[in-house]
Amino acid sequence: MRKKISFVILSNSGAPAKQICASKTSIRLVSVFLAACLIFFGYIIYDYFQLKKTTSHLQTRAILMANELNETQSQRKQIQEFANEINSLKSHLVTLNNFEKKIRIIANIEKTGEANNIFGIGGSIPEDLDARLPLMEKHNSLMRDMHEQIDELNSASIHQKDEFESLLKSLEDQQNLLASTPAIRPISRGEKSWVTSGFGFRVSPFTGQREFHQGFDISSRKGTPILATADGVVTFVGNKGLLGRTMIIDHGHGMVTRYGHCQKFLKKRGEKVKRWEPIALVGNTGRSTGPHVHYEVRLNGIPVNPNKYILN
Repeated sequence: MRKKISFVILSNSGAPAKQICASKTSIRLVSVFLAACLIFFGYIIYDYFQLKKTTSHLQTRAILMANELNETQSQRKQIQEFANEINSLKSHLVTLNNFEKKIRIIANIEKTGEANNIFGIGGSIPEDLDARLPLMEKHNSLMRDMHEQIDELNSASIHQKDEFESLLKSLEDQQNLLASTPAIRPISRGEKSWVTSGFGFRVSPFTGQREFHQGFDISSRKGTPILATADGVVTFVGNKGLLGRTMIIDHGHGMVTRYGHCQKFLKKRGEKVKRWEPIALVGNTGRSTGPHVHYEVRLNGIPVNPNKYILN
């Protein structure tokens, strides 16, 4: 007979005891089944936690990738904005260059260098950068074009700066030249005066013979202010032969003016004077037929017609 194992089940309620008999083989089978169930459920629980851990890791990775994607798109958007700023800067630079050309035309000032283009000899204006790329696409080509145009704009801005400095110097030279060029009558239009003798050949009021008059005479009452006709420096104050009390002003650029027959000097030798500034008073000194100022304009030592230098 097969050996059996009996299990006695007792109750605390006073009921009769129950006896259950099972063979060792059955017990082994049940034990193996229970162990298999424990292993199976243990594997399921372990696999569940592993799956949960993997899912959590994937979620974290997905969040990081989404953040990286957003950051990349943000960077690409900034690159596109920077490209638009480069296009705007280039447009402003071209506008400044056109403005410089207009000023040169108005002032009749030519460029000193050989290059007439802001982007160099034979250079053309770079095409605008195309920043309308989808944010999902790579921007390598756009960035390469941006670097190239930044270098070109840097060179162009340096060139434009030099051109503006050259233009400013030329304008200052022109301003100094205009300020130093006689342009008004030596006696104000508001004063009662008239030209009694012009520039050129005339009959001398003293000898009655034909002579060359190197300036012109403006008669006015004695003591009328005589004005400097341009900016300059007083180089002579004193008696000068037949011209009597004379003042000479050097205006630079080979230009000199003389004021003769003065009654009184208001400036001293070496003083700087400005156009419209009173420098002396009308007198009757030297050889003179009455109160007047003898006004001469000399260019490189040669007397020229003062009428060409009177704009008022």
